Amino acid sequence: MKREHQRSSPRAIRHRRRSRSPHMTMRDQDCVRFLQWALPRLRLRWAGFRRVRRQLCKRIGRRLRDMKLTDTNAYAAFLEAHPGEWSHLDGLCRVTISRFYRDRAVFDHLRRAVLPKLARPDPSGAIRRVRCWSAGCASGEEPYTLAAVWECALRGRFPLTVLRIIATDADARMLARARVGIFAAGSLRDLPAAWIVHSFDHSGNRYVVRPPLRRLITFRRQDLRRARPAGPLDLVLCRNLAFTYFDDGLQREVLAHITRRVRPGGALVIGSHERLPAGAAGFVSWEPHLGIYRRTGAG
Repeated sequence: MKREHQRSSPRAIRHRRRSRSPHMTMRDQDCVRFLQWALPRLRLRWAGFRRVRRQLCKRIGRRLRDMKLTDTNAYAAFLEAHPGEWSHLDGLCRVTISRFYRDRAVFDHLRRAVLPKLARPDPSGAIRRVRCWSAGCASGEEPYTLAAVWECALRGRFPLTVLRIIATDADARMLARARVGIFAAGSLRDLPAAWIVHSFDHSGNRYVVRPPLRRLITFRRQDLRRARPAGPLDLVLCRNLAFTYFDDGLQREVLAHITRRVRPGGALVIGSHERLPAGAAGFVSWEPHLGIYRRTGAG
């Protein structure tokens, strides 16, 4: 008796093709081995990426599939033969995890202690200008949060102080989202309710940043490793970026650039789980468990 062959549906065929793609079959150990080889060549630290490696491995898997490469060994060989591909891999290694009021205790301390210190009235009665930098701002949640802290909690107390924020990121797509200033309700869940009402126009599940906050912020495309805003600056937020993902030498270079730009008495905020490079000079701890430092010198 002749056996009938069951025909596969187009959907089943597509599923089998996807299951054989590098993105779907790359083993964790292969991706880890590749990252441990590649990251130092980008002056990045494997230790910083350990917990977020799955995000990177998915991106790398998609890149292998797009390039029709069989595995990470083939990608490594391609990188060696085509140096221009390193910049694309560098872009894949950008970690963008952000939300409003991320690390509430940090922004609470900025509101209670740091910003009032920086915004104190000028003895001469002149306008005081406070310049802030949000480095690695991603889609804008951090600088908009800082603007909300100022507008909702402090501006009325300091009528002769003008606060301005420069927000930078290397990713043009993230900056485009930041400039649009439209966010889903879930990303605002940690903000005080009164601040949301004051700072956003509400349409369905979307919240649009209001002009008073927008006017405080200038967004610029800058890679922290290669370009930075000019000083002097009063407050720098460089959280969960340089001192997590950059190698030790690059951390020191970035910190040196920041140190030269921050006024004596100004503040640097890094991630609460980050540490400045050993032996680094120019800053002393202001609130150690929150990663807040003060620039040494008069101020």
